[in-house]
Amino acid sequence: MMTNNPSLDLVEFVETQILPQYAAFDKAHNMEHVTRVIRRSLDLARKTGADMNMAYTIAAYHDLGLSGPRAIHHLTSGKILIADARLKRWFSADQLQLMREAVEDHRASASRAPRSIYGKIVAEADRDIEPETVIRRTIQYGLANYPQLDVEGHWQRFMQHMDEKYSVNGYIRLWIQGSENERKLNELRQLIAEPTKMRPVFDRLWAEEMASRD
Repeated sequence: MMTNNPSLDLVEFVETQILPQYAAFDKAHNMEHVTRVIRRSLDLARKTGADMNMAYTIAAYHDLGLSGPRAIHHLTSGKILIADARLKRWFSADQLQLMREAVEDHRASASRAPRSIYGKIVAEADRDIEPETVIRRTIQYGLANYPQLDVEGHWQRFMQHMDEKYSVNGYIRLWIQGSENERKLNELRQLIAEPTKMRPVFDRLWAEEMASRD
């Protein structure tokens, strides 16, 4: 029977056994991030009529592969999901395979559309395209991974990343039409197209991040 919320016993399992693993990841992929992806996935599942338990679990597992190399984390996350025998309590083998594929397909740089509605849901939910959130997360990633750069070096890296991923020529693709992300991506693209408007936002969030590190 389809319900409007995931099963309580599944939620208890995920919240105690799965979500705490995100505490070990960087600020851009921490507990706050995964809970946001779960919330958005459930909203999109309700709108599209998808299975709530599947959408919830896919979102919970989608970034677990960050325990290994980032470049293949989506594939590693899929392997972690399919190998977790505890999930057989709630899902059939066919459902678990569909869920694995959805986790594998969530990555923004994927060149093809996700293979199912579940892949589209988690890919869309993972796109946190609120402009300030994107800018802050990109700054946080730069600070964590390029500590040798000065602020101008970070600005150059930041703008290169913005152009490559989020600009009108960027690789990000939205898979569910009319989503909130569509509107937010257009806002972000306007900033990317005008660096003189982007720089004050970058400088303000940079200062906040630097202050939080003291």
